[in-house]
Amino acid sequence: MNSWIDLSALAKIVVGGLICGAGLPALFAVGLRALHIGAPADGASAERVIGGNPAGIAIAGVCFAVILAAIGYGIYLIVSSA
Repeated sequence: MNSWIDLSALAKIVVGGLICGAGLPALFAVGLRALHIGAPADGASAERVIGGNPAGIAIAGVCFAVILAAIGYGIYLIVSSA
């Protein structure tokens, strides 16, 4: 371990930044893309609210649930430290 740089703290910052900084928006994009799985590309399903494939809806639900859990955990951390 270097006396000038705390590498474990640096690793925590980098990993946390990747997960919360880029990981959650990327997971949201995956969820939105999963909603579109199986939907026709010509726009014929304009009256549908969500996509037509149940597997895509399930994948999107899991993605959005993970995002909501991360938001809830963040709020918990803020409130518990006060």
